[in-house]
This record gives sequence, structure tokens and C-alpha cells, in this order.
Amino acid sequence: GAVIVLLTFSFFAVRSQDNEQALKEIEDHRKKQEEEFRDKERTPLVPSDRRKFKGLNYFPIDLKYRVKAKFIKTENPVLFKMKTTTDRLPEYVKYGEVHFTIDTTEFKLEVYQSPEIMKMPGYEDYLFIPFTDATNGKETYEVGRYIEFRIPASDDVIVDFNKCYNPFCSYGGAYSCPIPPEANQLPIAIPVGEKKFKVENKD
Repeated sequence: GAVIVLLTFSFFAVRSQDNEQALKEIEDHRKKQEEEFRDKERTPLVPSDRRKFKGLNYFPIDLKYRVKAKFIKTENPVLFKMKTTTDRLPEYVKYGEVHFTIDTTEFKLEVYQSPEIMKMPGYEDYLFIPFTDATNGKETYEVGRYIEFRIPASDDVIVDFNKCYNPFCSYGGAYSCPIPPEANQLPIAIPVGEKKFKVENKD
């Protein structure tokens, strides 16, 4: 009996350690994002909104939406032009897919790589998951949201929707933002991550 208790305890200790680490990563992600918004060199906000900026709006953190996923690399990636909120058509390649389960239902999202962004220092392994879900146009920005991703070392990966964020064009200003392709339209609500940039932030 003692061995089972010990094993159970060590499992929960590891789990709670993992959860603490996950919560810290999400908090750090939010802190970094808000620092960027306050920095007048890097902010996507128009000057009047930056001066009144009180912080971004987020759903409560829910680790159910930090999912274990299988990463499947695309064998022969082909360049394609992704639609944006303007006439711009930037080139991307479908680098791979992530397959995961939420509430016993299986989903997959395509993962993209930008040859242009790859050339920037520190972004050589940068990947990008734009997606839509059932919250868009209600609690979240109507065009969709994004998740940053890096080229993984193995095919076991974590996709944390708590870290999903709005495209720059959601804050006003003259931005051109990729529109999530049809393959990345999730038929469920993802009630975590960044919400719409609300009007009360501008008071």
C-alpha cells in the first residue's frame, strides 16, 4: 500500500510542478506582451491608445487548453500565398500539422513557416499557427487568433491556447494580418488566451 501511495504522491507532485511551470510560462507570456504594448517603439497601438493603455483582456487561464499534441512534419512543403486583411499576399509554407484531443474529440491545425521571418535574427526556427474558433466575433477578435510555435525537437509537443494572441490589426492602425486558412477553423470554442481589445481600454 505504501508504495502505491508513494507513487501516487510523486505523480501528483510532478503534475503540480508541471502546472506551476505552465502557469509561470503563461504569466511570463502575458507580461512580455504587455511590456511590448507599453513600449512606443514596438507597440501596435495608435499613440492615443498607448497613452491610455491599462492592459490587455484575457480569459481566465485553463490548463485543459494546454494540450499534448503530435507534430507531423510536411514531407514536401510548398510555398503558397496566404490571404490577409489587406491586398498583401505573403508567402508561407505548410511546415507541418499538430494533432490533439479536446474533450475526447480529435482536432488538427496546420503549422506555417514564413521564409521572410526566418531571415530575421532569433526567428530561424519560428513557426506560426493562425486559427479561428467559435468565440471569434463575440469574446474574441473576428478574424481569428495566433499561436507562436518553434520548430520542435521531437514529435511530442505542447500547444498552449492560453498563449494565443490577437493579430496586430485588431488594435487599429494600418496593419495587414494573415487570415487563418480554412484548414485551421476549429468548430469549437477555445475560451482561453487573449480576448478582444475592448473599447473601455480606450477611456
